[in-house]
Amino acid sequence: MEVESILKILVLVVGFYMAWNIGANDVSNAMGTSVGSGALTLRRAVCLAAVLEFAGAFFVGANVSETVQKGLIDTDMFLTEPIILILGMTGALFGTGIWLQIASYFGWPVSTTHAIVGSILGFGGVVGGMEAIQWGETLSIGLSWITSPLLAGVISWFIFGVLQRNILFAINPTEATKKLMPTLVFIFFGTFSLSLIFNGLENLNLNFSFPQALGLSALVGLVAAGIAFLIVRQIPIPEIGTRPPSRNLPQSVVSLEKAIKHLQRVHVASFDETHEKVGNMLRDVKALSRELRQETHFAERTSEYHNVEKMFVYLQILSACFVAFAHGANDVANAIGPVAAVLDIIKNGSISAAATVPSWLLAFGGIGIVIGLATWGWRVIETIGKKITELTPTRGFCAEFGAATTILIASKLGMPVSTTHCLVGAVLGVGMARGIRALNLNMIKEIILSWVITLPASAAISILIFYILRWIFIS
Repeated sequence: MEVESILKILVLVVGFYMAWNIGANDVSNAMGTSVGSGALTLRRAVCLAAVLEFAGAFFVGANVSETVQKGLIDTDMFLTEPIILILGMTGALFGTGIWLQIASYFGWPVSTTHAIVGSILGFGGVVGGMEAIQWGETLSIGLSWITSPLLAGVISWFIFGVLQRNILFAINPTEATKKLMPTLVFIFFGTFSLSLIFNGLENLNLNFSFPQALGLSALVGLVAAGIAFLIVRQIPIPEIGTRPPSRNLPQSVVSLEKAIKHLQRVHVASFDETHEKVGNMLRDVKALSRELRQETHFAERTSEYHNVEKMFVYLQILSACFVAFAHGANDVANAIGPVAAVLDIIKNGSISAAATVPSWLLAFGGIGIVIGLATWGWRVIETIGKKITELTPTRGFCAEFGAATTILIASKLGMPVSTTHCLVGAVLGVGMARGIRALNLNMIKEIILSWVITLPASAAISILIFYILRWIFIS
């Protein structure tokens, strides 16, 4: 078998392996909020993600793939020896895949974008020197890793703040939800449709101008909002009488009950002055709990909140689809960008200025992502969904919508942002809307540490594999 054929097979196998690991790690992050809030079972999350991840990769994935394949290092430095670039890109894919598999095994939600960008930059720096790195593009990507979680967090914080003011703090949350739901559905479907229609169907040779895409998206949003209005109007509104409004939530009563249990333990185990002080605190907290129960109409309002969360389950399922589509659009590039560059070099015998990404390769990467989620995704899915902050369907919807909007904006700009960063930023935004105490700060520290380790770890493994491949194919 010719060397070219061997290299083609090798890079396709390694690219598929990389896509599989993206599905196992990153897609788990994308679906974790829905599973963590109880909106989706793991099996249903996998099935939905399979369809939407593939669609995002196939329809919108080409924009970012072009950035990853030729925007990070100066490929002109390898014009005299294109085989070096081939082996370097292959090593970057393989090394990143290995690191992701290690991270997935231990349940670490690392950034695949961090890993592949670090691998390519590491290879370029070692082989071509620091001048081989496209510093302008690299700094732009690095900046996006900071701005993207902030943007996702702000969007999620804002949306959840709107829900708090207009639904959770309303006198009748069920009625407020019925009024606001069509508007939320319009915004959701309008945004999703616009991201797909405007420059998102180029692989199917369907091009729309921005005004055309905006008009079609608005039409889709209006139809969806109309359907939502017809559905929610069937939901009965509970009678509330003349209950006065309260700025306190029933969850405050639940938290106070937990505090009472802890104080009771301390009261039993303490003596003398401490025993007396804790007893006084216990009486005060119990009195406050009784007041809040009356003020918030605890039994009645908790039932209403259950109805609200039940309605938001369906909206969060839609937002989970949005996240999966956005993730497929952005992160398929991490697997197939280097593959496209290598196949183009092998085909033409030289390094071209612009290697196109064929549709079959986008589909190839999408399939790999789906299989990875279905086989190993369960190892990572709990971290985002359950260990950062407590998620409900309302909170999960806000986090997913904020993250997906940020990712899709970046995909349109050809910017390979980190899905993990966006999701964590969005979940933090929702948590911050409820106060810093709602966050698991220890878990946040662990996640940030895993992000820091990812860059050097993936780069080191990729460089080692490059030297092994160079010894096999060149020596």
